[in-house]
Amino acid sequence: MRTGKRVAAIDCGTNAIRLLIAEKGHEYAVPVDLVREMRTVRLGEGVDATGEFSSPALARTFQACGEYAELIREHQVEQLRFIATSASRDVSNRDEFIHGVESILGVQPEVISGDEEARLSFVGATSGFDPLPNAPILVADIGGGSTEFVMPDSQGKLIARSINVGCVRMTERYLLSDPPTSQEVGHTVDTLVRELSRVKEALPTDTAQTFIGLAGSVTTIAAMALGLDSYNAAAIHGTTLSRDQVEILTEQLVAMRRADRARLGFMHPGRVDVIGGGALVLREAMRALNLDEVLVSEHDLLDGVVLHLTRES
Repeated sequence: MRTGKRVAAIDCGTNAIRLLIAEKGHEYAVPVDLVREMRTVRLGEGVDATGEFSSPALARTFQACGEYAELIREHQVEQLRFIATSASRDVSNRDEFIHGVESILGVQPEVISGDEEARLSFVGATSGFDPLPNAPILVADIGGGSTEFVMPDSQGKLIARSINVGCVRMTERYLLSDPPTSQEVGHTVDTLVRELSRVKEALPTDTAQTFIGLAGSVTTIAAMALGLDSYNAAAIHGTTLSRDQVEILTEQLVAMRRADRARLGFMHPGRVDVIGGGALVLREAMRALNLDEVLVSEHDLLDGVVLHLTRES
């Protein structure tokens, strides 16, 4: 039986487009998930080199939007918010993307800044833990085209830094061989070290008591650490990985051929070719910011958007 307001959030990133439909009722404090879906559409494919969305990438994205529109109608959603992140910020044909989404879903995509993305991710990530872990909390959302870091300052105000490194961007730019060569990995690490220095300058990361990692790269590494035969979000959420574990698993993933990664039962097909890049982002972040462990969250930006929508009612 329907008990409260139904809302939906769509997050369209560089690698995947995801949907969360949730309901807020009087008898529960937080929204209850009704639908969580993900499609790997690789919207940002080639964007780092060309500066525009390709026609095939747009077609894949619009097809997924059509499938989500059916689910939204089926669940009688009252309010929808569509968030577009890294890949949509600077492309020359952004209007084509926006008009296409609007014609299918009836809502205009919001191309949010990296800082806004980080803040929504922080709200979503911390909503997934009760009680909250030790503060101050540093959250990192490793996406396809960018990675966002956010934490409170000494007055409790959230501050963020977005850097243009992510699993797709690093793979397309450097990790071209199968498996990547040591030189390719070296170029990736050089870029990550340079970009992460900006995070260290902007955020008081040395005060962080808890480091929470979000998104598919982090959760996939956790699945590997747990030795899962198939992806299990409930088992993954709340897992803690040490820096040593991340170091070992990153080395293994980067050294594997794509075909071998594809045979891993927990590996999503859309992450097979980019997981090495994502693992390197996580490893280098933990090195650069001197973080001993990462707490893995299955709650993220989508949850942050849904919380905002339900609190408006």
